[in-house]
Order: sequence, then C-alpha cells, then structure tokens
Amino acid sequence: MASVGGDGTLREVFEGLGDDSVPVAVLPLGTANVLSIDLKLPRQAAGTLELVRRARSTALDVATVNGRLSFLVTGVGFDAAAVAEVERRRKGPITKWSYVAAVAAVLRSWKPVPLEVELDGQRVEGPVEGLFASNIVHYGGVLRLSDTRVLDDGLFDIYLFRDGRLPALAGVGLRGLFGKLPGGSCELRRARRVRVTSALAVPYHVDGDFGGSTPVELEVSPTRRRILVP
Repeated sequence: MASVGGDGTLREVFEGLGDDSVPVAVLPLGTANVLSIDLKLPRQAAGTLELVRRARSTALDVATVNGRLSFLVTGVGFDAAAVAEVERRRKGPITKWSYVAAVAAVLRSWKPVPLEVELDGQRVEGPVEGLFASNIVHYGGVLRLSDTRVLDDGLFDIYLFRDGRLPALAGVGLRGLFGKLPGGSCELRRARRVRVTSALAVPYHVDGDFGGSTPVELEVSPTRRRILVP
C-alpha cells in the first residue's frame, strides 16, 4: 500500500486499510509531512521505490480521539484555536504561512481556560491550560518535542502546559524552536488514555484538523499500523 501526499492523505490510507499489518510506503508531498521528517523518509519517488524493494517496516501507535484516528498530535488549547482560525480563513491550499497569520490573529484575543485532565484514570493535580497528546518529535515541522518518544510502546507523550498565558506560551514556543520540549511551564507525562474537560468550551484539533470543543477523550489503539522506513 502507498500514500502519495501529506499527513492527511496518510491518515485516510490508515483508515481505509482492511489489514492493519500491511505496511504503507509514504511519498511525502504535503505541507508539513511531519511523520516523514521524524522517520527521515525520502522525498523522491525513486527513494520510495527503494523502501518498497527493501521492505523494512516499523510499527506505529495510533489513537482514537472522539471517534477520529490520530497518529501525530492532538492539541487542546491555543494551537487548536490557531488551527480553527486557519480553517476559517481557508480559501485554497494551506501553506505554513497560513498558520503564521492564524497564530497572529489568535494572539490578539487569546484567554486561557483551566482544563481538567485525567491520564489513565488518574486526575492531574495543579493547573493545566493546554495539552498535546503526541507520538511525534517534530510538531508541525517547526517545534521540536522530546526525542525519547517510542513509536510503538502503546503510549502517547502527554505535554501539559501549566500556564496558558501568552508570556508562558512564548517561552515554551522558543524552547520548541531552538531546543526541545518539555521545559519551563511544559511538563511531559505518558499515558494510554486521556480525558480532558473544562467548564468553558476549549477548542481541540486532531492531527492538524479542527475537531470541535472539549470534552476530549483519547485512547491508544491496541492495534498498530506499519510504515516502510529506510
């Protein structure tokens, strides 16, 4: 099986697989191509054909988020508001500049809302005002998350943003751009099941597609997908 396109195309391929054990060859031609960056996949057809010839694959955890498949990152809070703004403004193909403009727009009116978070049934103590549930290192091809993540350990990395105010978010963003997360007001945990609720509606996205508002329930699937790798 082959996926020719971006991360959204790959998700459609994953969802359409009749047999989860069938490995997928990816030719990354999308905007961000996050998974291809993580796995150092070739960006030319000849390289993809070589992956098929060698037939070496790796397992990949996927999760269900409010009924939708996620294999990259689900975000609750500021980044999801930016994704919603991108979709609101969209009039054609999305580029990375689309996100720059959306982030600038969200910055003007952003007010964090406290989140109630449960990880594997245990309530997270202390303030949480944003969250990533991730199985990747390069978020959006821009931010660098922890490289200790394991693709197939049955867990997602859960980044808890303890302070959702703009100065704290700016600090976290700089860490992600020039170093890696966690750090500052960002804390890393790992879990198989995540539940997020809030008194006021907070936006969320699933792998860069706007999903709606809280509550959010994520569970890592017991079955994995397979990707051909160098």
